[in-house]
Amino acid sequence: MDTAEAAPAQPPRCLNCGAELHGDHCHVCGQPVKGMIRPLSSMLHDVADTIFNIDSRIFHSLLPLYFRPGFLTREYFAGRRTRYVTPFRLYFFLSVLAFFTIQFTLGESHLSKYMINFDDGDTPSISSAMTPQEVIARRDQRLAQLQTAKAATGAVIGATSAPAAVNKQVAAEMDKGAAKVRKEADARLAYLQKVADAKAKGEAPPPDPDLETLSFNDKPWDTKTNPLRVGWLPAFANARLNVAIEHAKDNIPRIRKDPTLLIAGALGVLPQVLFVLMPLFALLLKIFYLFKRRLYMEHLIVALHSHAFVFLSLFLITLAGFAHAWALASVPALVPVLGLLLVVMGWWIPIYLFVMQKKVYAQGWFFTTLKFGAIGICYTIMVSLGVAAAFVISLATA
Repeated sequence: MDTAEAAPAQPPRCLNCGAELHGDHCHVCGQPVKGMIRPLSSMLHDVADTIFNIDSRIFHSLLPLYFRPGFLTREYFAGRRTRYVTPFRLYFFLSVLAFFTIQFTLGESHLSKYMINFDDGDTPSISSAMTPQEVIARRDQRLAQLQTAKAATGAVIGATSAPAAVNKQVAAEMDKGAAKVRKEADARLAYLQKVADAKAKGEAPPPDPDLETLSFNDKPWDTKTNPLRVGWLPAFANARLNVAIEHAKDNIPRIRKDPTLLIAGALGVLPQVLFVLMPLFALLLKIFYLFKRRLYMEHLIVALHSHAFVFLSLFLITLAGFAHAWALASVPALVPVLGLLLVVMGWWIPIYLFVMQKKVYAQGWFFTTLKFGAIGICYTIMVSLGVAAAFVISLATA
């Protein structure tokens, strides 16, 4: 009977230096066991784990992040970090979650299902009318459409047993639209009267305020016949600049027709703007707390946690707003509760950030209030300028 025992299995060794392996990395040369040559699913899993790393730590992180100002930051500074999601991963995950939710629900409201889109582009606009008779005819046509839509919407609301508050708000929206039509018609009539007066005096008519015109060298701008040229820019840069102007000129009428595109555009660039401005916010903290002698990276951790809280708040407020819109049409008894919740959640953002700053930097109430206000003003200006610049760039390149 063969009693010889099988030879023991050889321990795995590093393919680079031959050292015996005791984990996922070689303890001698540092080379990882897993390389790039492996199934794509395994690679994608590692990428998702590196970026999101969503495990039980997320539950230990979200509750204190929202309800305990400064707690996560002070825990990180104290060295207790393993049980929580790292600041950057928390910031990244919540920013993606918040802006995806906001973009998904953008434009949704409790009035959307009751509103009738009467402006389908078939009716000529008042601003393009060239005679007073055309202005009056188009004004009356628009007002008649509004009145018809108002009556039809009232019938829809009555059929669905929606609360009276919805009917009142829809009627107010319709009346606001009628006032806008009358104002637009009055402005067009006033312009046409100025044109008639100028012709009677033999003068040049004033420029049409409703035409999308751009002048350069006292002549209408045109990408071929009268382009904008900056002397110190090379030819290719001037050509690119005029292409951008043409894109912006084409996009402006779309935004004027549908202002929600402006909101969508601003929200679309806000995550990138906040990411770029994050180091500047940390620099502001460094400047205002210079005598605290903290490292810049400590201020960056404060910035990451504070922004992560803001994104979490935006996500929760968006969900609460969606629930409020649903309750308005379906469960009116919940409307006051959800409305109060929205107010509390909105006020919690500045209160939280103020208390967080007070706890992390451990200064008195007076100096904390002073610095919180100054930092808030500076950062608001920075974000506003960043969003405006990013939106103008997107407008010119879309």
